[in-house]
Amino acid sequence: KYKGVEVSVMGSGMGIPSIGIYSYELYKFYGVENIIRFGTAGSFKSEIDLFDIVLVEHAYSKSTYAREAFGFTEDVMDPSAELNEVLAATAEKLGKKYWKGYIQSSDNFYSDYTIEREPVKYDLLCAEMESFGLFANARNLGKKAACILTISDSIVNKTETTPEQRQTAFVDMMEIALDTAINL
Repeated sequence: KYKGVEVSVMGSGMGIPSIGIYSYELYKFYGVENIIRFGTAGSFKSEIDLFDIVLVEHAYSKSTYAREAFGFTEDVMDPSAELNEVLAATAEKLGKKYWKGYIQSSDNFYSDYTIEREPVKYDLLCAEMESFGLFANARNLGKKAACILTISDSIVNKTETTPEQRQTAFVDMMEIALDTAINL
């Protein structure tokens, strides 16, 4: 329970295929209408610091997930505008600052490849690994999805949070997501 209201919180695994299975089944077979993903991301901008919050407005990916599953050919999947508006309003009500914009949903975590090696037409704030697949499922099934992230490391500043911080210090995004969930 969160503030006396029952909420469901579960791990989705790591990566687009994993969240793709979980979210599809929750939407299709269990009647779930809204999924808010919250997790960590690596910053692509020197001005976006560790512990900063990012509200995903667009998820760019080179993943073939959306095309293979549903025939969607776009390289960007969007969250539910309505759900994002509620997340933004909740963040503002709680006095939590956040960035918003394009993020990258990557298919790999460890890589020698960097975003700088291939220019992208979008101004990417950070990288994570799930939003693109979640948003594709929501789009296909007529459901709502959104994503809010905490910066756990900076790819450009070469900084990262400690394992202890990752376990205890990412409370702001959780509070925003949970307050949003109980007010939907």
